[in-house]
Amino acid sequence: MRNWRIVLLPALLLATTASMPPAQADAASRKVLVDFRKEGGFAGLNDRVLVYGNGCVRLSRRTGPAVDKCLTAKENRTLRTYLKKLRIGGSEPRPQGADFIKYTLAYDQRRASRYTLPDGWQPVVRHLEKIMEKYWAPD
Repeated sequence: MRNWRIVLLPALLLATTASMPPAQADAASRKVLVDFRKEGGFAGLNDRVLVYGNGCVRLSRRTGPAVDKCLTAKENRTLRTYLKKLRIGGSEPRPQGADFIKYTLAYDQRRASRYTLPDGWQPVVRHLEKIMEKYWAPD
């Protein structure tokens, strides 16, 4: 009687994952490597770059759809080199006034938000901004 479970369970699992679009099946198994957000300013920025451990990214902006792409091997290596040197540190208090851009980085179970870009964050942030400019395009 138990033999049918051994056969049916893997077949059922295969059928449910096969019916899911590949992007959804991948998304369920991907772990976020780094999460970068750039928000604020008079323009109302709301940019987000999620980089997954498998080297793929999800890019989104305030306007337009989210875009899923995979980094080249060189882009992925460069990012990981920068991340090895990254020290998140603490968050910075919100400054008085308006038109400030808030940068938020989450990496290695740490998250911080800054209004001035620290020297240690610059290589990572600049690289992620280049990735956003290269791959994000509204349909």
